[in-house]
Amino acid sequence: MTYRSVVSALSILALLAPPLSAQDAADGVAPEGAGGDVSAFDALSDAAQAAIASKQAGEPVLAENWMVAAANPLAVEAGAAVLRDGGTAADAMVAVQAVLGLVEPQSSGLGGGAFLVWYDAKSGELTTLDGRETAPMAVTPTLFQDDAGEPLGFFDAVVGGLSVGTPGTPKLMEVAHRKWGRANWGRLFDPAISLAEDGFTVSDRMATSIANDAERLGRFADTASYFIPDGTPLAAGTVLQNQDYADVLRMIAANGADAFYSGPVAADIVSAVQNAEGNPGVLAASDLAAYDVVERAPVCVPFRSADVCGMGPPSSGALTVGQILGMLNVYDLSAMSPDDPEAWRLIGDASRLAFADRGRYMADSDYVPMPTKGLVDDQYLVDRATLLDREDALPEVAPGNPGWDHASLWADDISLELPSTSHISIVDQYGNALSMTTTIENGFGSRVFVRGFLLNNELTDFSFRTHVDGVPIANRIEPGKRPRSSMSPTIVMEDGAPTLVIGSPGGSRIIGYVAQAIVAHMAWDMDIQQAVSMAHLVNRFGTYDIEEGSDLVSLEGPLTDMGFEVNIRGLNSGLHAIDIDGGLLGGADPRREGIAIGE
Repeated sequence: MTYRSVVSALSILALLAPPLSAQDAADGVAPEGAGGDVSAFDALSDAAQAAIASKQAGEPVLAENWMVAAANPLAVEAGAAVLRDGGTAADAMVAVQAVLGLVEPQSSGLGGGAFLVWYDAKSGELTTLDGRETAPMAVTPTLFQDDAGEPLGFFDAVVGGLSVGTPGTPKLMEVAHRKWGRANWGRLFDPAISLAEDGFTVSDRMATSIANDAERLGRFADTASYFIPDGTPLAAGTVLQNQDYADVLRMIAANGADAFYSGPVAADIVSAVQNAEGNPGVLAASDLAAYDVVERAPVCVPFRSADVCGMGPPSSGALTVGQILGMLNVYDLSAMSPDDPEAWRLIGDASRLAFADRGRYMADSDYVPMPTKGLVDDQYLVDRATLLDREDALPEVAPGNPGWDHASLWADDISLELPSTSHISIVDQYGNALSMTTTIENGFGSRVFVRGFLLNNELTDFSFRTHVDGVPIANRIEPGKRPRSSMSPTIVMEDGAPTLVIGSPGGSRIIGYVAQAIVAHMAWDMDIQQAVSMAHLVNRFGTYDIEEGSDLVSLEGPLTDMGFEVNIRGLNSGLHAIDIDGGLLGGADPRREGIAIGE
């Protein structure tokens, strides 16, 4: 697509949301700090300061040769230095992720997992890397059930070793570098090591996240001593050092990911999981030693003149985003305005239909048969879209019957997937593009802290139940299986080349955030900063969430009249995007502290 700005600045600014409060505790979420304040970053480069000013002004960052957008200015600066020195997008990702694990530990890190979508300029091919965590081989079907066979409470399962899956992020970093990197591997960790040893300033977001979760972080001595020293949560502005993290990075820099998956680091991870007081887990040294990243074909769905491509199973991201956009493709959204209730009726019910399919069919396709092709088949989406040809909200939704080559007998899954996570978008000077969403699942993951980093709670993305009325759930836990995810790293392709790199954190709302931003950019002609700043409306399971504090709260009445149940609440996305239109235009979500830098 071409870059267009035909919507006036005044009409778009009226739709933009201000920085938001923490996630609504009514969802049972341990909230992360949600502000977009970047005032703590007063020692940044001129490029970073300019990027902050650009975001605050609601304008995209412009560049010609390369660009990186991510969730923390210190991490973005590390990636920018790599790109400036001739590194590839894969090289820059390693530097960015290493810093994010230090300065945004509540969201991602060495103890988590990630999905990566890669466009290779030399070959013209698009591929994906699956660095999702895996279930230990010792798990049982009733891992998250009590003695009576009932599901555990969410945080009863999360906090401790029971929820920890085999981390995938370090191996994904290494595989991506081996396939597409050109910079010296060891040097990519230098910025993170320096920040860990010399100290970095705790941001408002990190401090708020710690304060909001202090009770859970205080349950384990090592975790508490780092995040709540002397019984007081770390305050914004504190200069924090993490020598243990620096030491682990040095080992990985010298010896590759094997330094994480074997030897003393692996032994300490296993010990921390198996000896987590009150809630031990079953992760073993053999699980770490056996872990591998899987390269998979992308899932692509046509939308307007482009193909929207992303991560297939075990992620539900590309399938569900693709289903939403595929159904909307039948209708002319460009003829509607961003504040038209009819547009949001279509978007909301298309999302509900897609989430119904997600709940029944989507899981790790290495373990269960999945109708992947059938779910995004053109005719199937057209048929589903006909359900939207009405004037009011669908009174109820149900999974469809996509074509596939296996018998279909699955029960619906209602497993939780709560907000945390981070996203990285990069385009390098060689034309390669990278979209990577990275996570430890819930904010601060399992709260188990070892050698300077947190371990994930990814196993709670599985269904806590195995069956409903005797019918199996596709996303049930099994040894070695990867839990279903909503992470939606996306590259939009047109005429064989990337035109947009985008993704977001946000739990299962990621899907809605990404789909909406694509609609805003491609159908409503918003520039990329306007698209990622736009107020959110998200409908997954029937209730329409509208972002508090935005002008689109005015849609509450019309949507209610159409038959939707409406909830006004904080919607804390973290979209980072790069529009490729001859040059590069970067957008960073104002709800968080991230920026885009390019040259």
